[in-house]
Amino acid sequence: MVTRSDILVLGLTAGVVGSLVGGLMLYAGLALVLNGNHAGWILALPAAPAGGGLGLLLARKLAAKL
Repeated sequence: MVTRSDILVLGLTAGVVGSLVGGLMLYAGLALVLNGNHAGWILALPAAPAGGGLGLLLARKLAAKL
């Protein structure tokens, strides 16, 4: 049975991990672009979906407990 604390931990974990991963990808990609390497867009553009995807994976892990 999923408890209220499991849902709270899922939200906090997804927020923190998503922000860290998305932020680091965005930072690295934009740093490359500003230095003249346009391949950095490969990191910068999917930063937000990658961060959200981690939250989705965590939610599916929690839903599997049901």
